[in-house]
Amino acid sequence: MELGILGLPKSGKTTVFNALTMGRAEVAAYSTGKATPNVGVVKVPDPRLDNLAAMLKPERTIPAEVRYLDGGDSPRGFGQVDALIHVIRVFRDERIPHIKGGVGPERDVGILDLELIFSDLSIIERRLERLRVSLKGAKVAEREIALREQSLLDKIKSALEDGLPLREQELSEQECKAIHGFQFLSAKPLLLLFNIGEDQREEGSSLERRFRSMFQRPHSEVAVLCGRLEMELGQLNDDEAMEFRSSMGLTQSGLDRAIRLSYGLLELVTFFSIASGEVKAWTVSRGTTIQKAAGRIHSDMERGFIRAEVIAHDDLTKCGSLAEARRKGLIRLEGKNYLVQDGDVVTILFNI
Repeated sequence: MELGILGLPKSGKTTVFNALTMGRAEVAAYSTGKATPNVGVVKVPDPRLDNLAAMLKPERTIPAEVRYLDGGDSPRGFGQVDALIHVIRVFRDERIPHIKGGVGPERDVGILDLELIFSDLSIIERRLERLRVSLKGAKVAEREIALREQSLLDKIKSALEDGLPLREQELSEQECKAIHGFQFLSAKPLLLLFNIGEDQREEGSSLERRFRSMFQRPHSEVAVLCGRLEMELGQLNDDEAMEFRSSMGLTQSGLDRAIRLSYGLLELVTFFSIASGEVKAWTVSRGTTIQKAAGRIHSDMERGFIRAEVIAHDDLTKCGSLAEARRKGLIRLEGKNYLVQDGDVVTILFNI
């Protein structure tokens, strides 16, 4: 999973990047003219993987990963990411003047929405112009294909011009597939992350309820985060950070919460593979077949798929071992059309 972090200047984007990646990127990088994006890779914490490691004692345990990109003030270059995190400034700090003269979350959300829409409109305009040129000399079959694409892009363009981002437009599955290659930014799932100050932490829950009522939309999620506090906690060791969180009544880190919300936004599930002394966590979209999921492990597994041995993590944990689970008949044999469920522990049987 790859997530792009963006927002207006002085919103705390790089502070949030550091908080989510436990990194130490320069928080003033973009105000000093730095052009190269910050990139951070985070191991996804999952207690189920820890349970499997303790039970099965594999030679290696490999968690899933999330890749974060802090791209500065412009969303350009985020066409490849799976989802966007928009950092909106709520904290107050006279030493860091807001570029619009004062804190205004609703205004700032609208500004970035328009920027994403304008980016998509420019892509559509260029494509429509090329279609108009190609239609002049197109053969009948090519003309029909081009006209269908033109009609779809005209429909999308009209909705964008009305201020409706692609993620909120009602498109069929076929239409979504037709535009997938354009990498439209306003089509990407969006996590609105409201960056509050430490002095606002006590009202964090009420602020989140307020922002959720204002900004919750299809394929979007809303959360409140104290970026600077989370960044500072990320520099501590695990025990110190846990003790500090406990003293403040925090039950979950900003990193864990951001990952959980992102998984929900993208409708992702996690399954675990057992092979060659290794237990590994994998992430796939909900509704993925076991044969397609096998391809995430290795293309040979998908191509030569025979069947899969599957057991739910919770069932395996209750049994205490694979041998006991097999004795109780809880390990199932599933064919290629089985849909992977969150927490499945699988062994792929294949032949090339």
